[in-house]
Amino acid sequence: MSSENVIEISGLGKCYQIYDKPRDRLLQMLFGRGGKTYYKEFWALRNIDFAIPKGKVYGILGKNGAGKSTLLQIICGTLAPSTGTVAVRGKVAALLELGSGFNPEFTGIENIYMNAQLLGLKREQVDAKLEQIIAFADIGDYVQQPVKTYSSGMFARLAFSVTIHVEPDILIVDEALSVGDAWFQHKSMARMRKLMESGCTVLFVSHSIDAVRALCDHAIWIESGKVKMQGGVTEVTNAYMNDVFIEHNRIVLESMGGDVDRKSTRLNSSHLGIS
Repeated sequence: MSSENVIEISGLGKCYQIYDKPRDRLLQMLFGRGGKTYYKEFWALRNIDFAIPKGKVYGILGKNGAGKSTLLQIICGTLAPSTGTVAVRGKVAALLELGSGFNPEFTGIENIYMNAQLLGLKREQVDAKLEQIIAFADIGDYVQQPVKTYSSGMFARLAFSVTIHVEPDILIVDEALSVGDAWFQHKSMARMRKLMESGCTVLFVSHSIDAVRALCDHAIWIESGKVKMQGGVTEVTNAYMNDVFIEHNRIVLESMGGDVDRKSTRLNSSHLGIS
């Protein structure tokens, strides 16, 4: 692994076994060693290659189901790849799913301690940062309440606050901030920029092209489980948006064509006296 890179991925693939019926899973366990398969393969990722240098900010683009979240889970180590290698240098803190790592029955404060320790802090370190975490989350007295009573925005505030105060070497944020209000999103962006200035590497997933352009230096476009394009953020986002517009126009034209066909059918039917 190059000393300049904190993440290096080579030949990465992730394959899932899809079973049509529950019994097929049992049949695979009993008779699969004979060479027969009772499942279909679905490759969520295939032949992924890229390297991310220290201190850089990368946006990850792609439609829903393109494989972005699977890729980030593998980088975090919560999911094992089927093929290829992943090398990560440094402490990783990730905000991949709203409320992940939180116990809904615990209070906000109890979850702060549990989540921060899972991310690598010792209890005395959490003690020292507790007031900062609570102040940044800014959820008031709700921090004393079970998190099952929180709104999605409150979840995002608390989870993001814990994640950034761990002071990671690599920060991964996957759309979790989209549920927050505009003020908190602006506050979060400013805090991520501060982390970046300290040398933190950031992987940022968002469907907001404006947010990706504002925050990121580079971008990686994932399409159907493969890297379709990577490079400077302006170049990649322009190509991605062009593809989105083409797809949008195709859908609109197909919809208009369908309407025209139905109208033609109604007109033809009326001329023929068909009701």
